Amino acid sequence: MSKMNIIITDASTVLCNNDISLDVFKQYGNLTLIDYTEPSKVAETIKDADIVLCNKTPLTAENMKDAKKLKFVGILATGYNNIDIEYAKAHGITVCNAGGYSTNSVAQHTFALLLELINKISIYNKEVNEGRWINNKIFTFFDHEIIELSSKTMGLVGCGNIGINVAKIANAFNMKVLVYTRSGGKDTDMVKYVDFDTLLKESDIVSLHCPLNEQSKNLFNDETFAKMKDGAFFINTARGPIVDELALKNALESGKLKGAGIDVLEIEPMKKDSPLLNVKNLIITPHVAWAPKETRQRLVDLVADNVKCYLEGKPQNVIV
Repeated sequence: MSKMNIIITDASTVLCNNDISLDVFKQYGNLTLIDYTEPSKVAETIKDADIVLCNKTPLTAENMKDAKKLKFVGILATGYNNIDIEYAKAHGITVCNAGGYSTNSVAQHTFALLLELINKISIYNKEVNEGRWINNKIFTFFDHEIIELSSKTMGLVGCGNIGINVAKIANAFNMKVLVYTRSGGKDTDMVKYVDFDTLLKESDIVSLHCPLNEQSKNLFNDETFAKMKDGAFFINTARGPIVDELALKNALESGKLKGAGIDVLEIEPMKKDSPLLNVKNLIITPHVAWAPKETRQRLVDLVADNVKCYLEGKPQNVIV
């Protein structure tokens, strides 16, 4: 029996200077690694594949229609909006994703953004290295506002595994945590569930941890930001299209928001004409909340286990 053809179409999305190995997939078939596949070349690239592993490669109906042997798609991510799920379902293609692998790292990045906003670490470091401290008459200088998190209210929109971890960290800072989810929930010692408008009105920091869907798309717009506290902070490590980017820019430039930190944009990579480029009091990181080496290794291990379980006839983490 001939070995299966396994293709990873965008290996560069999970590697940083080849710091982790993808050889684990070789035990399941002939492995082809492609750093990045241009969208126009996806169909040709996967036409002889039995298994396709990808992160953001567009597996549309058009791209999959000539892949007659394709039986399994393993997503190197949690989200799967790049896959034509209906086509996969109609053609008996099993699709499995990788949920939960980035819980710790995204929660960590949420607070990395927040702490940078309120402690001004990079600003003070820059000024120290420019000689401001050397030339100061007293032992300190603190002309950029620093804010204490203790007693502040953090509002979480969405509270899955990542949101729960963020709540735990917030509690460690002696913060009050409010949560809004569409399904609601039961209050605990850690969080209090409230309606959306209450969360906006009472939160000093609003942080997004909800999935992108029809209900959450553009959930944060001019009207939403207007309902937030004056001088609040805003964090988005979820999905870019949840936020109207022009509305975010306006909220920052008007002073409605004191600051914002985001790891995701509506269009990625960032475009030259992005309305959020060089906006005051905005920190942008390039979708790296999931990117620690340990996190990416956990992702690869999970996807490899998905392949193994599928081949054993016991698929897990199944989308289709």
